[in-house]
Amino acid sequence: MRKSRYTDEQIIGFIRQAETGVAVADLCRKEGFSSATFYKWRAKFGGMEASDAKRLRELEAENARLKKLLAEAALDNEALKVAFGVKPLSPPAKRRAVGEMLEATKISERRACALVGLARDSWRHPPRRAQLDEGMSARIVELAHERRRFGYRRIADLIRAEGTGINDKRVYRLYRLADLAVRKRRGKNRLKLDRVPLHECKTTNEVWSMDFVSDSLANGRRIKCLTVTDDFSHECVVLAVDYGIGGEYVARLLDQAARFRGYPKSVRTDQGPEFTSRAFLAWSTGRNIRHILNQPGKPTQNAYIESFNGKLRDECLNEHWFETLPQARVIIANWRMDYNEVRPHSSCGRMPPAKFASLHRQQAADAASPRRSEE
Repeated sequence: MRKSRYTDEQIIGFIRQAETGVAVADLCRKEGFSSATFYKWRAKFGGMEASDAKRLRELEAENARLKKLLAEAALDNEALKVAFGVKPLSPPAKRRAVGEMLEATKISERRACALVGLARDSWRHPPRRAQLDEGMSARIVELAHERRRFGYRRIADLIRAEGTGINDKRVYRLYRLADLAVRKRRGKNRLKLDRVPLHECKTTNEVWSMDFVSDSLANGRRIKCLTVTDDFSHECVVLAVDYGIGGEYVARLLDQAARFRGYPKSVRTDQGPEFTSRAFLAWSTGRNIRHILNQPGKPTQNAYIESFNGKLRDECLNEHWFETLPQARVIIANWRMDYNEVRPHSSCGRMPPAKFASLHRQQAADAASPRRSEE
């Protein structure tokens, strides 16, 4: 629209002159505008003062500014509807939203970045995957294939044990990108019975739990594994493999283990014939060891050893095909060493049971030793 060369105050002055008796034709010829323009001005400014004209001009400017803001807001809303329905929180989602805005609307790059809360430099220079991530991802995949039942937390513990300062969140991100999630097992429908709480041990050699696990060789001959664990440190004290293990055999293996770590105060077993035999009862009585027997049909009363046996089956017995008894002994012994010294345990502060037991013994020795007097 063409802007008039006369100000609002001048136009109101012309209208005042006409109201005082000056002929409209003489006024138009003198000031240089047409009569039609004069009558248009009088229809707009008739009866107004100069202050009213100034107010009208301010209102028109304010109206124009509001229209511009409304148009910009409508454009912003259109861009937001095109890009995403909810506010994206991660930088990759924000970059995708900016790209969709620029493709579907006429919005500028600066405004699109401001709407989603993303810096323009971050939009123009998206981050590239670091080479360290590629090497770390390969290591995570390697550990996941070696230990199929390990989740990202245990894998993170193993990587940190190698001297790499990596946190769980980064391992989780790379773990999910590699699609390594472990399938959850569906539990069986069991009867809901009252459970007897396990005794909470305070030190090593307080309670040893023991049980048997059966397997077979390639020729079909059965073998038995005696498993003994410490309830406090979760160490595997004994893991013996043979065709048959009777009560005397069990007592002899426990004596061999006690030479290095001492005898326990109590042992927890089920009602198996090896643990209720005269030889085993004589061994526990002669060494003043309390014998805790589970109630028949309630393996949850010995949950520590049941959990250990499950790990032994999943990570060792089910993963190998034993041809001979010596081969089975070597493989199972290597797994026991890995369980005690390498494999992190969540109940031990996410460290191997042997390391946890060593730290506990050291702390107990420091607490028992008398303090040196100050010189």
